[in-house]
Amino acid sequence: MPAYSEEEIIAGCRKKNRALQEHLYKTYYSTFLKVCARYAKSMQDAEQLLNDGFLKVFTQIEGFKNTGSFAGWMQRIMVNTCLDYLRSTSLKEEMIMHVKSIPAEESNISVSNEGMENIEFKELLHIIQSLPSMTRTVFNLFVFDGFNHKEISGQLDISEGTSHWHVHQARSLLQKKIKNEDNKKVTYEAKRI
Repeated sequence: MPAYSEEEIIAGCRKKNRALQEHLYKTYYSTFLKVCARYAKSMQDAEQLLNDGFLKVFTQIEGFKNTGSFAGWMQRIMVNTCLDYLRSTSLKEEMIMHVKSIPAEESNISVSNEGMENIEFKELLHIIQSLPSMTRTVFNLFVFDGFNHKEISGQLDISEGTSHWHVHQARSLLQKKIKNEDNKKVTYEAKRI
């Protein structure tokens, strides 16, 4: 595939050049599939979100003002596509959760770096996908996409306290699941010997 500059790709996509649209799609496919997979329940849903996101990129490319990062602009569209999906009426009911407060004894839970180093991306993705929808969404926005709790609150129509709770809940669940995965690996390795 020939190498194109970012400016050539943007200009070609604005002219609806199929070859340059395909080039852009293939260039960012794996990067944005990972973003979508963090929000989706399955890889099939993630691929659908990715395609929906690229459709928005191609139809809204005139809105890119050539200031800032083009990849960052596209990532924002992908994240917003995922959020739109999660806001849909079929998932809205599943995501609603009322939270009073975080118990004090659980407020210092963290996932150890040791556990994170021993886990592969696919395993981590599977664990993240197994989180409850709203908890997974808030965790992704906060940890991976750099949103603060006020922004998350506005995006998802929840309180900042609820946003904090979901991040805490995600960390707690991830810690338990990662420890469980580590225990499974140790047991498996012992059986192999």
